[in-house]
Amino acid sequence: MDRGKRPDKFLGMLNSKMYMDLSDIIREHALPFLPAKSLFRFLCVCRGWKLKISNPFFVHNQSICCGSTLGFFSQVPGELPSFVSDDPKACGVPDPSLRFLPELIDILSASNGLLCCQSQTGNKAYYICNPVTQQWKKLPKPNANHGLHPSVVLIFEPSRLNFEADYKLVCAFPSTDFDDATEFEIYSSKEGSWKVSGEICFTKYTVETKSGVHVDGVVYWKSRGILAYDLTKDRSQMLRNYQSGNGVLGTMNGKLCLAYAIGHSIMVQVLANTHSNTMQMSTRASMWEEKQRVVLDKKVIGGLVSELDVVAAAGNKLLVQQAGKLYVYDLLTKETKALGMPSTGRYTRCIPYVNSLVCL
Repeated sequence: MDRGKRPDKFLGMLNSKMYMDLSDIIREHALPFLPAKSLFRFLCVCRGWKLKISNPFFVHNQSICCGSTLGFFSQVPGELPSFVSDDPKACGVPDPSLRFLPELIDILSASNGLLCCQSQTGNKAYYICNPVTQQWKKLPKPNANHGLHPSVVLIFEPSRLNFEADYKLVCAFPSTDFDDATEFEIYSSKEGSWKVSGEICFTKYTVETKSGVHVDGVVYWKSRGILAYDLTKDRSQMLRNYQSGNGVLGTMNGKLCLAYAIGHSIMVQVLANTHSNTMQMSTRASMWEEKQRVVLDKKVIGGLVSELDVVAAAGNKLLVQQAGKLYVYDLLTKETKALGMPSTGRYTRCIPYVNSLVCL
């Protein structure tokens, strides 16, 4: 009888070992790829998972691994910010209006889980925060006058070799020393100070507020053309050969993209030449890959697709506004999804956001 029970006992021990191994694999290799909202729910799974997720090394690893765009911050001028996601169960923030900050703010830019905001009153101070952890820092006053509506881009690239969250802010502002010129000021968290670049771009066209994106060491802003500033080379150039319509600049697969509505569809252009950072782009053919046409699902829209407005583009997703509603289109799955949050039609731009545990 004892011999007859041994196989069952052995299989039970084997299944238990396999379960433990699978649990360890999930904890060690899968958890870092999950968004912060899911991880907060998993804190109550067991003591081991709670200790794992709360570990600073895990937090640092998650900020590197979880790089997908999972939500969008939006803000109507003069009102509090709001947050929307195509998967609210997976992605969210405790306080979408960011009332944990000491002042009422305007959201300017986002990068890998961090937000750059500016106070609405007083000296218009800049703040860097993580809306998930509600950690924040107030930055020192810039040396230059950035104007009432600064064109600021936040740059934060998590690195396995750097445990601290080093980030930069780049602001393109109208020159006060030269007519029809744009200058640049950069804040470095490592230095803890602002520095005005010696680079000057002579152009009579100003950049659009909140239009900037950062791609592989270069910051791009919409203007009459596209203003590009290379941080490494400290060089700038106005790229004129593009068609924007009512579209936005974004990032897809590590490249600059431009998405805009045309008729009943959306056109998406992706920067073709990865060596464009040398600032030698001169023709449309050398700048862009072949256009990709996107058509939203009429069944989801509930009627004729018209009056489209692309308000954000990041990862493989387009955030589109139409007839007072917001929709997300996935370029990989070709799926159109309606968001529960209605649009007022007054959004100047929605800012893509990654749900990260990154510490400030």
